[in-house]
This record gives sequence, structure tokens and C-alpha cells, in this order.
Amino acid sequence: MSPAGQASSLPREYDGVSSMDTPPEFAGDAPRKSKRRQTSHLKLVPQEKSLRESLQARAAHVTAKLDKSRPLPKDEMEALARRTLQEAGQPEGYTGWMMVVLATEFWKDQVAATPPSRRLFLLPHCLKHAEGCPADYDEYGLDCKKCGACSIADFRSLAEEMGYKVLVAEGSPIVLKIIVSGYVDAIVGVACLNVLEKAIDKILLAGIPCMAVPLLSSDCRNTSVDEDWVLQMIKLQAAESKPQTRTYVHLLRAAANMFKPGEVERIAPRNRKPHASPEESITRSEMPTIDDPIAATEAIAYDFLAKGGKYSRPFITLAVYDALTGGKATTGDGAAEVEAFNDSVRRAAMSIETFHKASLVHDDIQDDDAFRYGEDTVHKKYGTATAINVGDYLIGMGYRLVSRESKTLGSEVVADILDRLADAHLRLSEGQGAELIWRDSRNKRLTPLEALKIYALKTAPAFEAALYSGARLAGPAEQYSEPIKQFARNLGVAFQILNDLND
Repeated sequence: MSPAGQASSLPREYDGVSSMDTPPEFAGDAPRKSKRRQTSHLKLVPQEKSLRESLQARAAHVTAKLDKSRPLPKDEMEALARRTLQEAGQPEGYTGWMMVVLATEFWKDQVAATPPSRRLFLLPHCLKHAEGCPADYDEYGLDCKKCGACSIADFRSLAEEMGYKVLVAEGSPIVLKIIVSGYVDAIVGVACLNVLEKAIDKILLAGIPCMAVPLLSSDCRNTSVDEDWVLQMIKLQAAESKPQTRTYVHLLRAAANMFKPGEVERIAPRNRKPHASPEESITRSEMPTIDDPIAATEAIAYDFLAKGGKYSRPFITLAVYDALTGGKATTGDGAAEVEAFNDSVRRAAMSIETFHKASLVHDDIQDDDAFRYGEDTVHKKYGTATAINVGDYLIGMGYRLVSRESKTLGSEVVADILDRLADAHLRLSEGQGAELIWRDSRNKRLTPLEALKIYALKTAPAFEAALYSGARLAGPAEQYSEPIKQFARNLGVAFQILNDLND
């Protein structure tokens, strides 16, 4: 980490990344009707600077009275924005803008308490002058020349001098990944209301301290911003108060960190140490030449386990466990609380992801997919027979991660979790089997109810196992069993519908 006063940079894969999102209605040639809520009429920006300053002061007064111990959900934020505008005698068209200002004031003290070296500063491409800008776009986005012709260079130079990590990019997908990776603890930025609307759900739900100054228009060319507001935001000094709003960031990081190569090896040590990595020597043509052919399956499995993904299932297990043991991991000192989690809890959470990874290997074979995580799928790289075997190995690994924890967790806890995992495994196979039979049958008709049943069987069991495991690790879970089953069924169906729509 760079000391204060020096520019601090992100790893190269994040430097200048562009994550432009294309609305579904503009994707492809054929027009599509969008069933999303229409919000364009709520994205007006007050044109007079005096009005913007007046509303900002009102937002500061309103948020000062709020309970800062929990993040403010989007619907509550919108209701608060509407009420504030109504009291100020302003139209509802400013609702989106007001939500951003309220969120900024809500998080202001907590961003101030975050050192600049732990803040991410986001800037949009559209602040540059489209005509005559000497900067070019490379594979990482805008390569700003810092020529002084636009405000991007001014803002960026100041932020980097203070130690910020800076991205000139559009969209939000990369931001949560950077947060989870552990490089920054707060976000400040400049963006149009369209981009901020896409980001607000993830930011608010995760409880990430953030501030933003909305652009004065969404024209995407030669736009402008309240530059004094941006400078004030960048220069925000550390406050004495510590962050106090509950956040999932520590748990999200813990779930992701478990699958970093070194941590995987620590939590789930290998039985056999390979003399060569899978990338170096385990291919269909070279596999017989490695020193220990028996280690090949384990090596491929561990390599795939650490490849990537959202790690949402182990996160769920850790979050439920934390919630039922005091919820300390979602506090400002949550990093230390997560660090204190027993490794048996981590292994149970890891087992859920191990089963998920196994299903992906088998799924890719059944669907004959060519790529996973931006690389060749396991069966394309090593052959179908080897991939099936690797998937089976991951399943066995998942059960072993839990079965050997009886001494720490107790035999009844282990038996209950294993039983729920086995049940989930069976139902997942039934759901996948039903889909394959439908796919390969001559009669392709599928009723909505049949589709929902397949969805429920394919996806819900993994979420149910993740939720139940977290609850059972915390203590007796019989009272939660039925609510968990109902919640997981709805969550699984919703997840699968969104997944299929995005495919």
C-alpha cells in the first residue's frame, strides 16, 4: 500500500477498466419491450446551482437524524427523497438526484474516516472534451494525458497525490469486485444518474461507504459537474468517528479469500503434492508424463476450485452463521471478527462451493459449453472422461470437508449438515436430469409450472444447503428448517430466471 501523499494504484487488471452497460432495449438489431420500471422521468437535475446547494443542505439535515447502524435500503431511500422534495416544494422529477445526495450525506462521515489510500475514485469518460482530446483509448480504457484540457486531469491528479486509487471508467460491475478483493474500503465518484441507478442496489445492499456527485446531464459527451463539490469530496478529511453502519464487505471478502490458492491449501490441504502445476503439464497429451499421475485429478480439481466466481453460496453460509452468533462480522470491526471464525466453519462454507464447482464441470459437459471464467472448460482442456472424474472428485472433497469435523463441530451437527448436503445433491441431480430429458425429447413443450419445478430443483437446493449449514453451525436449526426451505425455493427460482434471461 502506498504511503499517504503518493499515488496508489490498483492491480493492472483494474487499471482504467471500462465496464459499459448496454440496456436490453438497445442490444441487438430487433427492438425489445422492456418490463423494467420506467424511471427516466425521475432523473431530472436541478439546473440552478443555488437550488442544488439548498437541497444538499436539506439532505445533510435529514440524514443527521437517521440511524447509521444499518444501510438504508433503496426503497426507503426513494421514499425519503420524495418526502424531502415534497417538503421543499420541488417536483418528483428530482427524485433520482435527491437519492444520490441523500446517500452521499448518509455515508459522508464514514468515507471521511477511511484513509484516502483506501478509497477508490471513479471518473466518467464523458467529462473529457470530445473534440481535440489528445488521450487515446487502450485495452484498459481512457489513457489520460493529464494535459489540463478538461477536469478529468485536475481531479485525477489531486486524487492520486492524496493516495487514491483512480479509475476512469463507466458502469459498476468492476467496482464490487475491487471492493471484495480487498483493495479499497470506500468509493467516491462522479457519474450520471443512469450509471448511479445501476450501481445503487449493489452498493446499498453490501453496505459500502460511498459518495457521488451527479453529472449535470446524461448526454455522454462534453458534460459538466459541480466541480467545487467534487473537490470537496476528494479533499474530505478523516473524521474521529469510526465506521458504524453494518456492512457485508468483510463477509464477502472472507468468502472470496478462502479460494485464493494459498488459503485453499491451508483450509483443505492436498493429499498429494504435484510436481507440476495443471497449467504447466496436465494436458491430455502430457498427463501420463508427470511424476505422479494419481495427483493429476487432485491438481486439476484444486486449480478449478480457485478459478473464480461470485462465491455467493459460501458467503450465504458465513453470513447466516454470523447473523445467528451475534452479527459482529457486519460491524466496523468485522474484519477481525471474521478472522476469528473457526476453520471448521470455513470448511463447511467451502464445501458448498465445492459442490457448486462440481456441478459446473458436469453442466459444461452436458451443455457442451466451451468457456468458463474466460478460459476453456475442463472437458475442452482435458477431455470429457477426465472432466467427469474431476467433477466426481470435487463432490467427494465437499463431503470430506464436513465429515472430518466431528471433533470440533460435534457428530450431530456434522450428520445434520451432511444429510442436508446429500438431499440437496439428489434434488439438484433430479432437476438437471429433468431439464436434459426435456431438452433431448421430441416434444419440446414445457408449461410454466414445469419450468418452475425444474428451476426449483436445479438451483434452490444449493441455496437451501448454504442457508441451513450456516444456521446449524450456529446451533440447533430445526425452527429455521421450513422457512429456509421456502426462502431458498423462491430465491433459487428467481436466480435461475435471471440467469436464463441473461444467457
